[in-house]
Amino acid sequence: MTESGTRGLLNSAERLSINTNEQIYTDTINGWNSNDLYSFTIQGRSSFNLSLDGLSADADVRLIRDKNANGKIDKGEKIAYSNNGGTLAESISTLLAAGNYYIEVYPYGNIKTNYSLAVAAVPFDSAGNTFINAREVSVDSQTKSIRDWVGSLDSQDYYRFNLNDTSDFKVVVDGLSADADLQLLSSRGNILAKSVNGGAASESINQTLDKGTYYLKLYSYNNSETFYNLKLSASLPTEKISNSGDMEIIPTSVGNIAASVNPPSPIPTSAIPQNAGSTRSQVGTLRADTFTFESGYNQTIFSGNGNIDFGSGARDLIDLSQFASTSASLNYATNPNGGVVYNSGNGNRIFDALTLSDGSQILFEGIDAIRFADTTINLSVTTNDPQFSQQWNLHAMGIHNAWRFTTGTSNVMIGIQDTGSGTDISGNLHPDLRPASFIGSNYVDEWGNFSHGTLVQGSIAARSNNGIGGSGINWNSDLMLVDVVGDNPLDYNLATATQAMIDKANAQGKRLVVNISLAGGYSQEFEQLIAANQGNALFVIASGNGNSNSVASPANLAAKYGNVVAVGSSWGTQDWYGNARNPGERVAYDNWWGSNYGSGLTVTAPSEFFTTSANRNGTGSFDFGYNDKFNGTSASTANVSGVASLVWSVNSNLSAGQVKAIISETAYDLGNQGYDEVYGNGFINADAAVRRALAIARGFA
Repeated sequence: MTESGTRGLLNSAERLSINTNEQIYTDTINGWNSNDLYSFTIQGRSSFNLSLDGLSADADVRLIRDKNANGKIDKGEKIAYSNNGGTLAESISTLLAAGNYYIEVYPYGNIKTNYSLAVAAVPFDSAGNTFINAREVSVDSQTKSIRDWVGSLDSQDYYRFNLNDTSDFKVVVDGLSADADLQLLSSRGNILAKSVNGGAASESINQTLDKGTYYLKLYSYNNSETFYNLKLSASLPTEKISNSGDMEIIPTSVGNIAASVNPPSPIPTSAIPQNAGSTRSQVGTLRADTFTFESGYNQTIFSGNGNIDFGSGARDLIDLSQFASTSASLNYATNPNGGVVYNSGNGNRIFDALTLSDGSQILFEGIDAIRFADTTINLSVTTNDPQFSQQWNLHAMGIHNAWRFTTGTSNVMIGIQDTGSGTDISGNLHPDLRPASFIGSNYVDEWGNFSHGTLVQGSIAARSNNGIGGSGINWNSDLMLVDVVGDNPLDYNLATATQAMIDKANAQGKRLVVNISLAGGYSQEFEQLIAANQGNALFVIASGNGNSNSVASPANLAAKYGNVVAVGSSWGTQDWYGNARNPGERVAYDNWWGSNYGSGLTVTAPSEFFTTSANRNGTGSFDFGYNDKFNGTSASTANVSGVASLVWSVNSNLSAGQVKAIISETAYDLGNQGYDEVYGNGFINADAAVRRALAIARGFA
């Protein structure tokens, strides 16, 4: 039992020591000693996880940063929050920059309960973890400083640098809290020099090196965990001025130094790739693609782009059937600090990595399975929902790949402004919908014979893995529904609904995705709210169904604001009538409806897919069921809102404008190369977007 700090002054907080191993603290709160306060420090960018359980009554938790707080807890910046009801456990998972933080545990009402608080923080590693994927660094006469860490989850870091001339090279490793050692390696991996001081003593190497490529290996001793500062520089060697005034450079032979430490051994010609240093790339379609490996390349990049055929059993597959699985080493991007950062031309992303026994490397994303001679590794996430195999929209967007990284977090709130939700005669929502927040009774659909809001909510966030119906895109983030359609007495307009959603999201420290699967006019107040909330609120709006070269209002605001996404519609392999279509093709019927296009269109997404439905019966209430062809840009907008919520779930430090940019730059290009007014930036790609957000979270722009 600990004696935690109490509410009020930050200096009253109990000091915690947080590392990669989960630390557990137990205590009691009650109505008289109402709040417990803990403090901790993060030394570098880290993934922070907290859980609060063992409750016998309702208690909540929040994460606070001491930013301009003047030592008072109520002035601190509240950056995360969990307030489940009853005795349900609370949890917070978020990314933290270096700094001082506080955890506040507090009761709901005048109750008493014991609790168990578990916390851990895993630092992000921006260095390469193997020789072949070493981080490239530039070295010159100005000292370059890099801060990172090594420990049990990441025992060694590699850096690669080039020297254009013979140079005096210097490297220092300091700021250690535990024992870490240093090696200087040749381009072939031979040890040229090393520093192995004990304890937390600094390490250093000073060496005159010839022109060429070199590597640094920094590794923890006995898996001890420590941050470190890596400082390196290279300058011209000692200079001698002759009597004539000419400058004479007198280099020292690196070959002599190397021979005295560890003579390099010759490498058999057969072990050197024919195209050493070259890269081969293969990009998939929206269908199931097989990616074949060709030997002779130092690095191979495979990018799947969603798989509309996934439900029929076809897979985006890497074929390595000529290799046994034991000959390959896998570095999954889903592991803490795992994967490899790579820029394929549209921004850095975190790729999964596979290294074969000859040292050649395969980087991959959007892949469903890897086939070896002795086994097949399945990578994608599936659910037990019986209609999941029919949800081609999820598969085409790569949702089943993005789920490897997140199914939604408490850092995000999804606001749905629509017709409200259909309810049965007892006032219940569709049984396949997750609970949502409402404002009074302003959620009941009074609009028409079917509930448009039920279709939208199920597309974004139907209950998943519950054995009925289909799956939603986001399984966990909070939902808020507001009825803005029909001009009924309790209905809000876009401005009042938006303000209510922003207020609630801000109060809980959440990022807000606002889904507006509607078209029509908007007020000046609504636009002002968009303009004033470009950091924390993203508005995802339907482009309209008029089949015209004009993005409908209010989606046309996407051309003006970085936090507005205008969404168009694409077909799958066939249209409503069963006619064959090219996946991704813009929806356009001759005498029915078509997806609007034009200036400001951001992306396209699936239409005519499976979701929850509610149809009005003779009593005025609704009967529940499912609709297998939810259509229009309304449907497509719900898809994009779901993807945006996943992107923000893996990196809540992004601004709304950054989320829009990520969705745009990672989309699967359709139509004319680059941006065009028919497809915008292309067809949305959830897996690539999430990987891009993760790369930014690790410090790679």
